[in-house]
Amino acid sequence: MTKTYIVRSVEETWQVGVEIARRLKPGMVVALHGDLGAGKTTFVQGLGFALGLHRPVTSPTFTVCTEYATPAFKLVHMDLYRLTGPDDLLTIGYPEYLETGAVLAVEWPERAGDLIPPDALHVRFSLTDDPETRVIEVTGAGL
Repeated sequence: MTKTYIVRSVEETWQVGVEIARRLKPGMVVALHGDLGAGKTTFVQGLGFALGLHRPVTSPTFTVCTEYATPAFKLVHMDLYRLTGPDDLLTIGYPEYLETGAVLAVEWPERAGDLIPPDALHVRFSLTDDPETRVIEVTGAGL
């Protein structure tokens, strides 16, 4: 099933994150697809807010992985842009995060190859001709 959102602001992107956060369960992977600047980290900020985080969610571009403790589970925000492939992901503890019930929000999931599980939630961000407008398509079971 796919659900499509048209957003025109940071706040509207956060709201999509809030809506999706309600569907998250421990051990889920949220695969975030889209160009640089398309809204992936902004979306994760909405997830974090909805999950009760009281600290800012920032892009893990240079750290690759940032962990956030929420009341329900650990939220792990990964940015795989700088990785070369699935083997790199194994060295940063990806399987262990899944085994412990963390929810993984993964930017640039194509770099993970087959390590993204088939039941992952896929969120695709598309830019439009209007620089303020984005299309967000969420695909996955249980929407």
